[in-house]
Amino acid sequence: MTADNSFIADQFSLLAKLMDIHGENSFKAKAYSSAAFTIDKLPQQLSEIPVNKLSSIKGIGDSAAKKINEIFERGEIIALTELINKTPKGIMQMLNIKGIGPKKITVIWKEMGIESIGELLYACNENRLTLYKGFGEKTQRSIQESIEYFLNNMGSYLYAQIEEFALKFDEKLKQQFPKNTFIQTGIFRRHLETIDKLEWVTDVDEATLQVFLLDNHFVTEEIKADASVYQGKEENIVLHFYHVPSNHLYKKLFETSCNELFLNEWNKKFPSAWQTDFISEEQIFQQAGVHFIPAYLRESDAVIDEASQNNFSNIIQQKDITAIIHSHSKWSDGNNTIEEMAKAAIAKDLQYLVISDHSKTAFYANGLTEERLKAQHAEIDELNEKLKPFKIFKSIESDILNDGSLDYADDMLASFDIVIASIHSNLKMSEGKAMMRLLNAIKNPFTSILGHSTGRLLLSRAGYPVNHTKMVDACAEHNVVIELNAHPRRLDIDWRHLHYCIEKNVLISIDPDAHSTGAFNDVKHGVLAAQKAGITAAQNLSSYALKDFEIFLINQHKKRR
Repeated sequence: MTADNSFIADQFSLLAKLMDIHGENSFKAKAYSSAAFTIDKLPQQLSEIPVNKLSSIKGIGDSAAKKINEIFERGEIIALTELINKTPKGIMQMLNIKGIGPKKITVIWKEMGIESIGELLYACNENRLTLYKGFGEKTQRSIQESIEYFLNNMGSYLYAQIEEFALKFDEKLKQQFPKNTFIQTGIFRRHLETIDKLEWVTDVDEATLQVFLLDNHFVTEEIKADASVYQGKEENIVLHFYHVPSNHLYKKLFETSCNELFLNEWNKKFPSAWQTDFISEEQIFQQAGVHFIPAYLRESDAVIDEASQNNFSNIIQQKDITAIIHSHSKWSDGNNTIEEMAKAAIAKDLQYLVISDHSKTAFYANGLTEERLKAQHAEIDELNEKLKPFKIFKSIESDILNDGSLDYADDMLASFDIVIASIHSNLKMSEGKAMMRLLNAIKNPFTSILGHSTGRLLLSRAGYPVNHTKMVDACAEHNVVIELNAHPRRLDIDWRHLHYCIEKNVLISIDPDAHSTGAFNDVKHGVLAAQKAGITAAQNLSSYALKDFEIFLINQHKKRR
């Protein structure tokens, strides 16, 4: 099929933008941008004009004419294809975000080192864009809102993103059908990190439900005898309903609340479990003779054997969090002063706060020089006198440098109560390089906590490759805590690796990586992730009482001698 003017204009517009981003000839880029405008407004299709006449059209020169001919002959502009091939996919996506033009994308990519929309959103959350020329608070907020809108139209969400809608819609269903039952199930009930559909078990018939959903701007995707699937027009999320008789509700709830591995093993161990109707899910476990297993734990078959002895009553809860460990203030890239952060923690009945601003190499985050650190420590001393018995601890999130060393000399590192070591730069590396950096940092006697250990950003960046067994073994050997970064876009370390941490007696620390007082609430999502691995409060550093935390620090400081 012959390319039309609209397609050709888009190709020239994209070529001009990518040339600007890659720093190529600005005169040519402007010429191609002008050609795009001209082509889009032409009353006649270019395909109807003889090739030798194209360059005579005002606004289309010889160079553009040759490229139009390339499109007709090859279906592409060769120069554009070459630029696309050397542009990260995430940078290409940024061109679809309102308010981000080539100049801003150049700064984002070349100066900030950001290559995906998710990374850019995270940088907005950390207040980092305002540190660069051309990015004020208003611009940063506008970019953040545009990215969130873009991501919401891709159909997959962080648990934290979809939670409010899921709970409100669940309540709406129950209000609309007060005589029927709706129970949320599936991956949302199991608290998985990312959600691409919301599921319910219900005794409402499909036809009745369909009328309600169509009225609420959902369209039918699939209808079966026992299930129906809908797609939202306004909220880009799939809704899946399992339609069953009332006496089968809890059978279906159980079936749809289990990982396939778990369910297969359950059916092997308890083949007669489905011979009875149940009035609750708990009754299913009673009949099998094991303790109730919460849905969030139904990922592994091993937990079934554990349930014969464990009632899972000691699994960590949000109320078990006693402190905020890993937080940033206005001294680096945070939104609040240390005093504001401390008072917000006090208001939440927390016992202490660890201020861990960025180290000096993190220039992109206004990292602290040695002189600024001395001033910050003096401020913390004053606040500790003012706010006691609440305690603020002096910390740093030290960049792990390319050779695995930390960001300051030992005499400066010795001034911190606790050091969190994290990789922030040069994330595109082999497993060998990543492990060299991580293991060297873990061996450093000043390292107490390994921060967000893979650098992943959910739905945005996979993170660098890590041998988790070697990493956890090293932390066990050197008495280093592994952070479970509770930011809902990180949740790093992945809960799937926490079982080995438990096995090796490696403490975790559920930390919000808070860049504002409001981000303290992210702790909740870290707790949900920790629950999936059966973590207890005793296995989590941020559940330590103040006195126990101070004893922990004494033991950590012994490593420094």
